[in-house]
Amino acid sequence: MAGVMIAAPGSGSGKTMVTCGLLTLLKRKGYNPAAFKCGPDYIDGLFHRRVLGVENGNLDSFFETGTHMRQKLSRSMKDHFVVAEGVMGYFDGLGGVSLRGSSFEIGNILGLPAILVVDGRGASLSLMALIQGFLEYDVTADAENEKKTRNIRGIFFNRMSSMIYNRLKLMVEERFQIPVIGYLPELKFLQVGSRHLGLVLPDEIDGIRGQLEQLADQMDDNLEWESLLRIAAAADGCDREAPVRPEAGMAPHFRLGIARDEAFCFYYEDNLRAMEQAGAELVYFSPLHQKELPKRLDGLILGGGYPENHGEALAANATMRDSVAAAAGSGMPILAECGGYLYLLDRLEGADGTDYPMAGVLRGHGYRAGKTGRFGYITLRPNRSLPFLQEGAEIKGHEFHYWDCGCGKDEFCMTAVKPNGGRYWSCMRTVKRVMAGFPHLYYPSCPELVQSFAGQCVVYGKERDKE
Repeated sequence: MAGVMIAAPGSGSGKTMVTCGLLTLLKRKGYNPAAFKCGPDYIDGLFHRRVLGVENGNLDSFFETGTHMRQKLSRSMKDHFVVAEGVMGYFDGLGGVSLRGSSFEIGNILGLPAILVVDGRGASLSLMALIQGFLEYDVTADAENEKKTRNIRGIFFNRMSSMIYNRLKLMVEERFQIPVIGYLPELKFLQVGSRHLGLVLPDEIDGIRGQLEQLADQMDDNLEWESLLRIAAAADGCDREAPVRPEAGMAPHFRLGIARDEAFCFYYEDNLRAMEQAGAELVYFSPLHQKELPKRLDGLILGGGYPENHGEALAANATMRDSVAAAAGSGMPILAECGGYLYLLDRLEGADGTDYPMAGVLRGHGYRAGKTGRFGYITLRPNRSLPFLQEGAEIKGHEFHYWDCGCGKDEFCMTAVKPNGGRYWSCMRTVKRVMAGFPHLYYPSCPELVQSFAGQCVVYGKERDKE
């Protein structure tokens, strides 16, 4: 059982690249790594899964209970060396003013030691003050965290010369009694950029696997391996309660289509596992490359992604658009979020500025709006009884998008409420058994949604078979 969290003082410090380099190195050395991303991000997980071929998931203390996170981590640690990448800065939580939902909180819940990645570019002795601040920050000022520790167990420098590293390492270890376990110099060969939802997709970067192998070479040369292993061996990650699993054979079987390709690729793995536990056979398909939906589907999930970057190709695949529209019209249960919601509209403005026809299941035009004011964690509550949710239920989610859609307020069926500050807005739309909108929903936070959707899929399958 071993694991670490790769954290940083803030975004842009290099924790994603350090995480990917470490995962590559662990895989090379036969440690069978598994990756987790703290918070609601999808794209870092795509690097972990597509480029490195490692098991991955999310850890999120807003979405999940501590018990659920511990069970998930404990199962993974039985067979894997776990590397969890932190979110934003180590202490940054909800609303920017709370430790709740931060990497710090997640690490404490899980007993996962943190390695602080410190960006050394353009600084030297000043980094001592930064490190001291993180090691001595008074987390007990927050009553909810009075029994928690800062849990930083090692320092790793990014973008630093060997000369400065050798000097600072001695100073940090002598003054703060914490191991400095390695560094990376500035690496000119890395070509990873960013986009409004985080890193660009791994498929868009030429030679990314070769770049990460070079990165792993650098880490192998400059990482103090034994220090890392000692820190990782101190990980707790133990499951305090036995996980609750559904009894075999109890869940009714249904075939659930999952859109997954370059345009639709944002999924919480926990959501897919929840559907499988409810009886789903997951059937992956591509709205870009296949001509129609797979045969005999009982339900459909259209996840987020970047359909605006593939507007022309999605529009050209008219048989698939017609197939999705026909499925919705026949009463098939469908969940669509963000990019999937845009695909269900009448029209979508592509990234090239051209309007393209989409599936036409819901009225409206998806257009580039710039970053909207609706972003971050939310709790969603139905305004009335819906196909998969009854009034009074609630589900947690996350919203962040640069495209929008105008429609009448009377078309919205749910209210999204921010966890801090009390802000709220209307969202989500339904027609027949379709529920769609910009929020990315976290299904395990509302078992009622999963069970109701699964039940509707089974009913739909029986209705179809009678025809």
